[in-house]
Amino acid sequence: MEGSGSSAIGERALVLHPVKATESFNRNPHARLEEAVGLAESINLRVCGAEIIKLNRTRASTLLGTGGIGGFAAQICDKNITIVIIDAALTPIQQRNLERRWNCKVIDRTGLILEIFGNRARTREGSLQVELAHLTYQRSRLVRSWTHLERQRGGVGFLGGPGETQIESDRRQINTRIGRIQKDLERVKRTRNLHRKARKRVPYPVVALVGYTNAGKSTLFNRLSGAQVFSMDQLFATLDPTMRAIELTDSNQKIILSDTVGFVSSLPTLLIAAFRATLEEVLEADLIVHVRDISHPESNAQKEDVIEVLRDLGITEERLCEIIEVRNKADLLGSRRNDWEEESDLLWLSAKTGEGISALEHELLRRLNKNHKIYEVDIPHSAGAALAWLHRHGNVISLKGLDSSTIVEVGLAPDRLLQFISHYSQCKLNNDHSRS
Repeated sequence: MEGSGSSAIGERALVLHPVKATESFNRNPHARLEEAVGLAESINLRVCGAEIIKLNRTRASTLLGTGGIGGFAAQICDKNITIVIIDAALTPIQQRNLERRWNCKVIDRTGLILEIFGNRARTREGSLQVELAHLTYQRSRLVRSWTHLERQRGGVGFLGGPGETQIESDRRQINTRIGRIQKDLERVKRTRNLHRKARKRVPYPVVALVGYTNAGKSTLFNRLSGAQVFSMDQLFATLDPTMRAIELTDSNQKIILSDTVGFVSSLPTLLIAAFRATLEEVLEADLIVHVRDISHPESNAQKEDVIEVLRDLGITEERLCEIIEVRNKADLLGSRRNDWEEESDLLWLSAKTGEGISALEHELLRRLNKNHKIYEVDIPHSAGAALAWLHRHGNVISLKGLDSSTIVEVGLAPDRLLQFISHYSQCKLNNDHSRS
């Protein structure tokens, strides 16, 4: 079959989640195993077995002990397993040795997530970002015996079939390709910067949706914008970013809403680096909305994972405190919602049913206007565009017509006032009438 990941469809997989016997962890191992199974199934692997492995100690050469390796070797043979997924980080040596002992492909959590991203990318930018992350990861694993890159077909992924061009013998090929991708992504970054500058000239505030994968960001995006972004109950259903200009209900406030890739625990650092051009939309956003799946049993742990990724991106602690957090999928809580009722300041919503959407829009409007001050502006009748600008970007309180001009009382953020003055120098600001 053509294309990255397509040859993996229907392959039989075994998923193993190792846990150190002395390890203290904030994630339920069974929930982590279930998530790993979901990740594998999201690229159509047939999961024929899934187990938690308790390790008294980890082996530098194989991770698992001899007994564990032998036991799983029999299971792999009996069930015709072709891929083993270790839900942890493997060193190149561990990966190679396990492949030799089990005579099948072995990938770790990072490899699995990269495979999913390669399968999901739809735009050229997304494909470049995934391939950069994949090649960077692959460069350190040339010791592997099963690793092939689809150079002839131009794809990416770990699960391709025979007939592909092996790259283990030519590290320069990887480095050359990485160099080309980095140059292409630099062009993408410059284009994004131009788009961002253009939006600032408009300018509408940018609101970025972030959250754990499958938390319902795309469903909320569709609910707010009326768009038809791909949305389903699937891990990493959204990879390529989407932006829409929308107007908040019952106001003249327009915003640019941004839907971003979902985060996940142990998100590979190299993926964060590769997707930085895309995730810069979060860094530049005026407001960040953290969408949580409050019905998920690991919701609190997922929240910590998201915050950790945002820190890795460079979001300051001050901005983290200003994030708007919404509890999505409230319709799935049932009686469990009573456990949260004492926290009355929470934003509850169901992007699926529409519950709480108006409260979220009200909070967005309040946050965007919290720094507004009231100004009195004298606009000549010949500057009709200036009045239209104030209607778009501020809250016009009153209008008073004079012979040659209109006195406008308007609520406006100080930085927007500076933009207004730079665009419409013919208008006069009555400083004595400005107030908080």
